[in-house]
Amino acid sequence: MRLNTHTRLALLVGFLWMKSAMATEEPSYDVRISQPPFELRHYAPTLIAETLVDGDMDAASGKGFRLIADYIFGNNRAVGSQQADKIAMTVPVTMAPQSSKIAMTAPVTVEPQSGNTVMADATQWRIHFVMPSQYTMATIPKPNNSAVTLRELPRKYFVVYRYSGFNTMAQVQEKTNHALAWAQQQSLKVVGTPQLSRYDPPWTLPMFRRNEIMVEVAAP
Repeated sequence: MRLNTHTRLALLVGFLWMKSAMATEEPSYDVRISQPPFELRHYAPTLIAETLVDGDMDAASGKGFRLIADYIFGNNRAVGSQQADKIAMTVPVTMAPQSSKIAMTAPVTVEPQSGNTVMADATQWRIHFVMPSQYTMATIPKPNNSAVTLRELPRKYFVVYRYSGFNTMAQVQEKTNHALAWAQQQSLKVVGTPQLSRYDPPWTLPMFRRNEIMVEVAAP
C-alpha cells in the first residue's frame, strides 16, 4: 500500500516527536502567580514559525501543523547555502483565532484582535511553533513555502489555564472563559486573542495530555 505525502509526513512527525518526547524544548518563562490550574507567566523573547489557515479549529489545526512540520523537516534553505536543514521539534503547537478582515503580517501573524474571545466564531487561525533557542532571525533556515513565515516575539505576559483531555470546540471555549474570568479576578488587562497550546502527539491518552489556554495580558 502506497502512502500519500500527508500520511508519510504525519507518520514522520509522529515518530520524531515520540523519539524526542523526553527532551523536547519548551519556551522559557517565569511563573509570577500560581493558583493551579491557573498561572501568570512571563515569557522570554521567542522566535516562531507560523502560518495562517482557513477552516474550523480541527481542520485548521491539521493543515497548519502539516505546513510548519514540512518546513522544520527540510522544506527550507540553510543560511548561506541552498541546502535544506532539519530543525528540532519543540512544544507546544499553538493556534489562535484570527479575524478574516485582518491582513497577514510578516510572521505568524497578524496580531490577534483584542476582545475577540469567542473561538467558535473564527474562520481563520494562526498556527505557530516556537523555534529552538539556538536560532535567531539571522541564523534560522528560511522557509521555501511562502505560506510559512518567521517572526520574533518580544517578552510577553500570559494568563495560562492548564488542563488534560480532548479539545472539542465547546471544551476550548469553556476553558477560555475560565481563563478570562481568572484574569479579571487578578485585575489583569487582556490585550490579545486567546490561544490553544498542545504539547503531546495525537496518540497520547486523554488523561495524560497537556493542553493550555493562553491569554496575553498587559504587564502587571
